[in-house]
Amino acid sequence: MTAVVQMQTYRAEETGEASAAARLLDLARSKSTEDRRRLLLGITALCDATPPGAEASPLLGDIFMILARQAERDIRKALSEALAKAEWAPPALVAMLALDEIEIARPVIANSPLLKDQDLLRVLVEATIEHQIEVARRPHISGQVADAIIDRANPATLTALAGNRTAEISETALERLIDHSRRIAALRAPLTRHPRLNDTLATQLYQYVGQALREAIGERFRVDESKLASAIDVATRRVEPEKAEPKGIEQAVSVVERDEMERRLVAKLQTGGQLRAGFLIRAVREKRLGLFEHGIAALSGFSLTQVRAAILRPSADALFLLCASVGIDRAVFPAVLDEIRQLSDGWPGDADTGLQGRMSLPPSAAAREFRAMLGHVGD
Repeated sequence: MTAVVQMQTYRAEETGEASAAARLLDLARSKSTEDRRRLLLGITALCDATPPGAEASPLLGDIFMILARQAERDIRKALSEALAKAEWAPPALVAMLALDEIEIARPVIANSPLLKDQDLLRVLVEATIEHQIEVARRPHISGQVADAIIDRANPATLTALAGNRTAEISETALERLIDHSRRIAALRAPLTRHPRLNDTLATQLYQYVGQALREAIGERFRVDESKLASAIDVATRRVEPEKAEPKGIEQAVSVVERDEMERRLVAKLQTGGQLRAGFLIRAVREKRLGLFEHGIAALSGFSLTQVRAAILRPSADALFLLCASVGIDRAVFPAVLDEIRQLSDGWPGDADTGLQGRMSLPPSAAAREFRAMLGHVGD
Protein backbone atom coordinates (compact mmCIF):
# COMPACT_ATOMS: atom_id res chain seq x y z
CA MET A 1 0.00 0.00 0.00
CA THR A 2 2.80 2.41 0.85
CA ALA A 3 4.50 1.76 -2.50
CA VAL A 4 1.26 2.50 -4.37
CA VAL A 5 0.82 5.79 -2.50
CA GLN A 6 4.40 6.79 -3.25
CA MET A 7 3.95 6.00 -6.94
CA GLN A 8 0.74 8.03 -7.09
CA THR A 9 2.46 10.96 -5.37
CA TYR A 10 5.39 10.79 -7.79
CA ARG A 11 3.07 10.74 -10.81
CA ALA A 12 1.12 13.69 -9.45
CA GLU A 13 4.30 15.69 -8.96
CA GLU A 14 5.52 14.74 -12.43
CA THR A 15 2.20 15.75 -13.97
CA GLY A 16 2.27 19.05 -12.07
CA GLU A 17 5.80 19.83 -13.26
CA ALA A 18 4.88 19.04 -16.86
CA SER A 19 1.77 21.19 -16.62
CA ALA A 20 3.77 24.10 -15.14
CA ALA A 21 6.40 23.79 -17.86
CA ALA A 22 3.70 23.72 -20.55
CA ARG A 23 2.15 26.91 -19.13
CA LEU A 24 5.57 28.61 -19.16
CA LEU A 25 6.07 27.50 -22.77
CA ASP A 26 2.78 29.18 -23.73
CA LEU A 27 3.88 32.35 -21.94
CA ALA A 28 7.25 32.28 -23.74
CA ARG A 29 5.43 32.30 -27.09
CA SER A 30 3.19 35.19 -26.05
CA LYS A 31 4.02 38.82 -26.99
CA SER A 32 1.97 40.56 -24.30
CA THR A 33 3.73 42.57 -21.59
CA GLU A 34 1.72 40.90 -18.81
CA ASP A 35 2.61 37.42 -20.03
CA ARG A 36 6.26 38.40 -20.19
CA ARG A 37 6.08 39.60 -16.58
CA ARG A 38 4.40 36.35 -15.50
CA LEU A 39 7.02 34.38 -17.44
CA LEU A 40 9.86 36.08 -15.63
CA LEU A 41 8.27 35.36 -12.26
CA GLY A 42 7.75 31.74 -13.26
CA ILE A 43 11.30 31.31 -14.51
CA THR A 44 12.70 32.88 -11.34
CA ALA A 45 10.61 30.57 -9.14
CA LEU A 46 11.65 27.56 -11.18
CA CYS A 47 15.32 28.50 -10.89
CA ASP A 48 15.00 28.86 -7.13
CA ALA A 49 13.19 25.54 -6.79
CA THR A 50 15.50 23.41 -8.95
CA PRO A 51 17.72 21.29 -6.67
CA PRO A 52 21.51 21.10 -7.20
CA GLY A 53 22.53 18.47 -9.72
CA ALA A 54 19.07 18.27 -11.32
CA GLU A 55 18.66 18.45 -15.08
CA ALA A 56 16.20 20.65 -16.91
CA SER A 57 13.24 18.91 -18.53
CA PRO A 58 13.01 18.98 -22.36
CA LEU A 59 10.04 21.35 -22.13
CA LEU A 60 12.01 23.72 -19.94
CA GLY A 61 14.85 23.61 -22.46
CA ASP A 62 12.38 24.56 -25.20
CA ILE A 63 11.17 27.52 -23.14
CA PHE A 64 14.67 28.82 -22.61
CA MET A 65 15.61 28.49 -26.28
CA ILE A 66 12.49 30.42 -27.35
CA LEU A 67 13.34 33.13 -24.84
CA ALA A 68 16.91 33.45 -26.05
CA ARG A 69 15.93 33.66 -29.72
CA GLN A 70 12.81 35.81 -29.55
CA ALA A 71 12.64 37.68 -26.27
CA GLU A 72 13.43 41.34 -25.73
CA ARG A 73 16.81 42.42 -24.44
CA ASP A 74 15.73 42.88 -20.82
CA ILE A 75 14.30 39.37 -20.65
CA ARG A 76 17.42 37.81 -22.18
CA LYS A 77 19.50 39.73 -19.65
CA ALA A 78 17.34 38.52 -16.74
CA LEU A 79 17.55 34.99 -18.09
CA SER A 80 21.35 35.19 -18.32
CA GLU A 81 21.58 36.41 -14.73
CA ALA A 82 19.23 33.66 -13.53
CA LEU A 83 21.20 30.92 -15.29
CA ALA A 84 24.71 32.26 -14.69
CA LYS A 85 25.56 29.71 -11.99
CA ALA A 86 22.98 27.01 -12.78
CA GLU A 87 24.36 23.54 -13.41
CA TRP A 88 21.10 22.23 -14.83
CA ALA A 89 20.51 24.74 -17.65
CA PRO A 90 20.67 23.56 -21.30
CA PRO A 91 24.34 23.93 -22.38
CA ALA A 92 23.32 25.07 -25.89
CA LEU A 93 21.35 27.95 -24.36
CA VAL A 94 24.25 29.06 -22.16
CA ALA A 95 26.61 28.96 -25.16
CA MET A 96 24.10 31.09 -27.11
CA LEU A 97 23.85 33.66 -24.31
CA ALA A 98 27.65 33.87 -24.14
CA LEU A 99 27.63 35.20 -27.72
CA ASP A 100 24.82 37.72 -27.13
CA GLU A 101 25.60 41.41 -26.59
CA ILE A 102 28.11 41.93 -23.80
CA GLU A 103 25.73 43.04 -21.02
CA ILE A 104 23.76 39.85 -21.56
CA ALA A 105 26.77 37.61 -22.10
CA ARG A 106 28.85 38.85 -19.15
CA PRO A 107 27.12 36.88 -16.32
CA VAL A 108 27.39 33.51 -18.06
CA ILE A 109 30.94 34.09 -19.35
CA ALA A 110 32.06 35.00 -15.85
CA ASN A 111 30.24 32.29 -13.91
CA SER A 112 28.60 29.49 -15.86
CA PRO A 113 30.03 26.05 -15.06
CA LEU A 114 28.52 24.77 -18.32
CA LEU A 115 30.84 26.73 -20.62
CA LYS A 116 33.60 24.40 -21.78
CA ASP A 117 36.91 25.25 -23.43
CA GLN A 118 35.45 24.95 -26.92
CA ASP A 119 32.70 27.44 -25.98
CA LEU A 120 35.23 29.95 -24.63
CA LEU A 121 37.46 29.53 -27.67
CA ARG A 122 34.47 30.24 -29.88
CA VAL A 123 33.81 33.46 -27.96
CA LEU A 124 37.44 34.50 -28.51
CA VAL A 125 37.07 33.98 -32.25
CA GLU A 126 33.52 35.24 -32.92
CA ALA A 127 32.66 37.86 -30.29
CA THR A 128 33.74 41.43 -29.53
CA ILE A 129 36.80 42.58 -27.65
CA GLU A 130 34.62 43.13 -24.55
CA HIS A 131 33.59 39.45 -24.66
CA GLN A 132 37.22 38.40 -25.05
CA ILE A 133 38.22 40.47 -22.02
CA GLU A 134 35.53 38.71 -19.95
CA VAL A 135 36.91 35.33 -21.04
CA ALA A 136 40.39 36.43 -19.97
CA ARG A 137 39.02 37.48 -16.56
CA ARG A 138 36.99 34.27 -16.04
CA PRO A 139 38.15 32.39 -12.94
CA HIS A 140 40.19 29.20 -13.45
CA ILE A 141 40.36 29.28 -17.25
CA SER A 142 42.43 26.43 -18.67
CA GLY A 143 45.90 26.59 -20.12
CA GLN A 144 44.42 25.98 -23.58
CA VAL A 145 42.24 29.09 -23.32
CA ALA A 146 45.08 31.16 -21.83
CA ASP A 147 47.38 30.14 -24.69
CA ALA A 148 44.70 31.12 -27.23
CA ILE A 149 44.43 34.57 -25.64
CA ILE A 150 48.21 35.02 -25.80
CA ASP A 151 48.25 33.83 -29.42
CA ARG A 152 45.78 36.56 -30.37
CA ALA A 153 48.10 39.15 -28.71
CA ASN A 154 45.43 41.78 -28.13
CA PRO A 155 46.75 44.24 -25.51
CA ALA A 156 43.42 44.55 -23.68
CA THR A 157 42.86 40.80 -23.32
CA LEU A 158 46.52 40.18 -22.46
CA THR A 159 46.24 42.75 -19.66
CA ALA A 160 43.08 41.10 -18.34
CA LEU A 161 44.79 37.70 -18.43
CA ALA A 162 47.86 39.04 -16.61
CA GLY A 163 45.58 40.18 -13.79
CA ASN A 164 43.77 36.83 -13.57
CA ARG A 165 45.58 35.05 -10.73
CA THR A 166 43.45 31.91 -10.98
CA ALA A 167 44.11 31.22 -14.68
CA GLU A 168 46.13 28.11 -15.51
CA ILE A 169 49.20 29.76 -17.04
CA SER A 170 52.31 27.70 -17.73
CA GLU A 171 55.81 29.07 -17.25
CA THR A 172 56.15 29.28 -21.03
CA ALA A 173 52.90 31.23 -21.32
CA LEU A 174 53.96 33.60 -18.54
CA GLU A 175 57.28 34.15 -20.31
CA ARG A 176 55.36 35.08 -23.45
CA LEU A 177 53.31 37.61 -21.46
CA ILE A 178 56.50 39.13 -20.09
CA ASP A 179 57.88 39.37 -23.61
CA HIS A 180 54.71 41.24 -24.66
CA SER A 181 55.25 43.63 -21.74
CA ARG A 182 58.19 45.15 -23.61
CA ARG A 183 55.67 46.97 -25.80
CA ILE A 184 52.52 46.85 -23.64
CA ALA A 185 53.18 48.86 -20.48
CA ALA A 186 49.81 47.92 -18.90
CA LEU A 187 51.02 44.33 -18.48
CA ARG A 188 53.94 45.18 -16.23
CA ALA A 189 52.23 45.99 -12.93
CA PRO A 190 49.97 42.89 -12.83
CA LEU A 191 52.87 40.67 -13.90
CA THR A 192 55.04 41.87 -10.99
CA ARG A 193 52.29 40.59 -8.66
CA HIS A 194 51.59 37.35 -10.54
CA PRO A 195 51.67 34.30 -8.23
CA ARG A 196 53.52 32.16 -10.80
CA LEU A 197 56.37 34.62 -11.30
CA ASN A 198 59.71 32.98 -10.41
CA ASP A 199 63.32 34.22 -10.08
CA THR A 200 64.17 33.67 -13.74
CA LEU A 201 61.05 35.36 -15.08
CA ALA A 202 61.36 38.18 -12.52
CA THR A 203 64.83 38.97 -13.87
CA GLN A 204 63.43 39.10 -17.39
CA LEU A 205 60.56 41.37 -16.32
CA TYR A 206 62.86 43.59 -14.24
CA GLN A 207 64.47 45.11 -17.34
CA TYR A 208 61.15 46.40 -18.73
CA VAL A 209 59.65 48.12 -15.67
CA GLY A 210 60.15 51.46 -13.93
CA GLN A 211 61.74 52.08 -10.55
CA ALA A 212 58.60 51.55 -8.45
CA LEU A 213 57.88 48.16 -10.01
CA ARG A 214 61.55 47.18 -9.76
CA GLU A 215 61.33 47.73 -6.02
CA ALA A 216 58.21 45.55 -5.91
CA ILE A 217 60.04 42.78 -7.78
CA GLY A 218 63.06 43.21 -5.51
CA GLU A 219 60.88 42.62 -2.44
CA ARG A 220 59.75 39.24 -3.80
CA PHE A 221 62.82 37.97 -5.66
CA ARG A 222 66.59 38.16 -5.63
CA VAL A 223 67.52 39.63 -9.01
CA ASP A 224 71.00 38.76 -10.28
CA GLU A 225 72.38 42.12 -11.44
CA SER A 226 75.06 40.55 -13.67
CA LYS A 227 72.47 38.48 -15.52
CA LEU A 228 70.24 41.51 -15.72
CA ALA A 229 72.97 43.66 -17.29
CA SER A 230 73.56 40.97 -19.91
CA ALA A 231 69.84 40.66 -20.65
CA ILE A 232 69.45 44.41 -21.04
CA ASP A 233 72.43 44.53 -23.39
CA VAL A 234 70.92 41.82 -25.59
CA ALA A 235 67.52 43.50 -25.57
CA THR A 236 69.05 46.87 -26.45
CA ARG A 237 70.91 45.45 -29.45
CA ARG A 238 67.73 43.69 -30.58
CA VAL A 239 65.65 46.86 -30.73
CA GLU A 240 68.34 49.41 -31.65
CA PRO A 241 67.04 51.30 -34.70
CA GLU A 242 69.07 51.66 -37.83
CA LYS A 243 70.50 55.10 -38.48
CA ALA A 244 68.04 57.10 -40.53
CA GLU A 245 69.12 58.50 -43.84
CA PRO A 246 68.90 62.31 -44.02
CA LYS A 247 65.74 63.44 -45.72
CA GLY A 248 66.11 65.17 -49.05
CA ILE A 249 64.03 68.07 -50.28
CA GLU A 250 61.75 65.66 -52.16
CA GLN A 251 61.04 63.68 -48.99
CA ALA A 252 60.27 66.85 -47.01
CA VAL A 253 57.87 68.03 -49.72
CA SER A 254 56.22 64.63 -49.74
CA VAL A 255 55.62 64.78 -45.97
CA VAL A 256 54.05 68.24 -46.26
CA GLU A 257 51.83 67.13 -49.14
CA ARG A 258 50.69 64.02 -47.28
CA ASP A 259 49.89 66.08 -44.18
CA GLU A 260 47.76 68.43 -46.27
CA MET A 261 45.96 65.53 -47.98
CA GLU A 262 45.17 63.97 -44.60
CA ARG A 263 43.83 67.29 -43.32
CA ARG A 264 41.56 67.64 -46.34
CA LEU A 265 40.29 64.08 -46.03
CA VAL A 266 39.39 64.62 -42.38
CA ALA A 267 37.65 67.92 -43.21
CA LYS A 268 35.62 66.19 -45.91
CA LEU A 269 34.56 63.36 -43.59
CA GLN A 270 33.64 65.82 -40.85
CA THR A 271 31.54 67.91 -43.25
CA GLY A 272 29.71 64.77 -44.34
CA GLY A 273 29.11 63.67 -40.74
CA GLN A 274 31.25 60.55 -41.24
CA LEU A 275 34.12 61.35 -38.88
CA ARG A 276 33.77 58.96 -35.93
CA ALA A 277 35.91 57.17 -33.35
CA GLY A 278 35.99 54.04 -35.51
CA PHE A 279 37.77 55.98 -38.27
CA LEU A 280 40.52 57.00 -35.82
CA ILE A 281 41.01 53.43 -34.66
CA ARG A 282 41.24 52.23 -38.24
CA ALA A 283 43.79 54.98 -39.03
CA VAL A 284 46.25 53.81 -36.37
CA ARG A 285 45.74 50.17 -37.34
CA GLU A 286 46.69 51.14 -40.89
CA LYS A 287 49.85 52.86 -39.53
CA ARG A 288 48.63 56.36 -40.50
CA LEU A 289 49.51 58.39 -37.43
CA GLY A 290 49.12 61.74 -39.20
CA LEU A 291 45.57 60.86 -40.23
CA PHE A 292 44.80 59.89 -36.64
CA GLU A 293 46.21 63.19 -35.36
CA HIS A 294 44.19 65.31 -37.81
CA GLY A 295 41.07 63.23 -37.18
CA ILE A 296 41.13 63.36 -33.40
CA ALA A 297 41.93 67.09 -33.48
CA ALA A 298 38.87 67.74 -35.66
CA LEU A 299 36.60 65.44 -33.68
CA SER A 300 37.66 66.73 -30.26
CA GLY A 301 37.95 70.42 -31.09
CA PHE A 302 41.50 70.58 -29.74
CA SER A 303 44.37 71.87 -31.86
CA LEU A 304 46.81 69.68 -33.77
CA THR A 305 49.57 71.12 -31.58
CA GLN A 306 47.77 69.93 -28.43
CA VAL A 307 47.18 66.48 -29.95
CA ARG A 308 50.86 66.06 -30.80
CA ALA A 309 51.87 67.36 -27.39
CA ALA A 310 49.66 64.70 -25.78
CA ILE A 311 51.54 62.01 -27.69
CA LEU A 312 54.99 63.36 -26.80
CA ARG A 313 54.54 63.09 -23.02
CA PRO A 314 56.26 60.83 -20.49
CA SER A 315 52.95 59.11 -19.72
CA ALA A 316 49.83 58.15 -21.67
CA ASP A 317 47.42 60.04 -19.40
CA ALA A 318 46.81 62.97 -21.76
CA LEU A 319 46.36 60.70 -24.77
CA PHE A 320 43.89 58.57 -22.82
CA LEU A 321 41.85 61.64 -21.89
CA LEU A 322 41.92 62.83 -25.50
CA CYS A 323 40.74 59.44 -26.79
CA ALA A 324 38.04 59.21 -24.12
CA SER A 325 36.79 62.68 -25.09
CA VAL A 326 35.91 61.46 -28.61
CA GLY A 327 34.34 58.18 -27.51
CA ILE A 328 37.17 55.68 -28.06
CA ASP A 329 36.20 52.79 -25.80
CA ARG A 330 38.35 52.14 -22.73
CA ALA A 331 38.75 48.48 -23.76
CA VAL A 332 40.17 49.52 -27.14
CA PHE A 333 42.57 52.17 -25.80
CA PRO A 334 45.47 49.79 -24.92
CA ALA A 335 45.58 48.59 -28.54
CA VAL A 336 45.45 52.18 -29.85
CA LEU A 337 48.23 53.18 -27.45
CA ASP A 338 50.37 50.27 -28.55
CA GLU A 339 49.98 51.19 -32.24
CA ILE A 340 50.78 54.86 -31.59
CA ARG A 341 53.91 53.98 -29.64
CA GLN A 342 55.11 51.88 -32.55
CA LEU A 343 54.56 54.80 -34.92
CA SER A 344 56.13 57.50 -32.73
CA ASP A 345 59.36 56.01 -31.39
CA GLY A 346 57.77 54.78 -28.18
CA TRP A 347 55.83 57.93 -27.29
CA PRO A 348 53.95 58.52 -25.09
CA GLY A 349 56.15 57.06 -22.38
CA ASP A 350 55.06 54.47 -19.84
CA ALA A 351 55.28 56.48 -16.63
CA ASP A 352 52.58 55.29 -14.20
CA THR A 353 50.26 58.21 -13.38
CA GLY A 354 47.14 56.37 -12.26
CA LEU A 355 45.69 56.00 -15.75
CA GLN A 356 43.80 52.84 -14.80
CA GLY A 357 41.78 54.78 -12.24
CA ARG A 358 40.17 56.92 -14.93
CA MET A 359 38.77 54.08 -17.01
CA SER A 360 35.11 55.07 -16.45
CA LEU A 361 35.54 58.77 -17.32
CA PRO A 362 32.73 60.06 -19.62
CA PRO A 363 33.68 62.07 -22.76
CA SER A 364 32.69 65.49 -21.38
CA ALA A 365 34.69 65.00 -18.17
CA ALA A 366 37.66 63.65 -20.16
CA ALA A 367 37.61 66.76 -22.37
CA ARG A 368 37.60 69.03 -19.31
CA GLU A 369 40.55 67.21 -17.77
CA PHE A 370 42.46 67.28 -21.04
CA ARG A 371 41.83 71.01 -21.41
CA ALA A 372 43.06 71.59 -17.84
CA MET A 373 46.16 69.53 -18.55
CA LEU A 374 47.14 70.84 -22.01
CA GLY A 375 45.01 73.92 -22.54
CA HIS A 376 48.10 76.14 -22.38
CA VAL A 377 49.86 74.34 -25.24
CA GLY A 378 49.86 76.35 -28.45
CA ASP A 379 48.86 79.61 -26.75
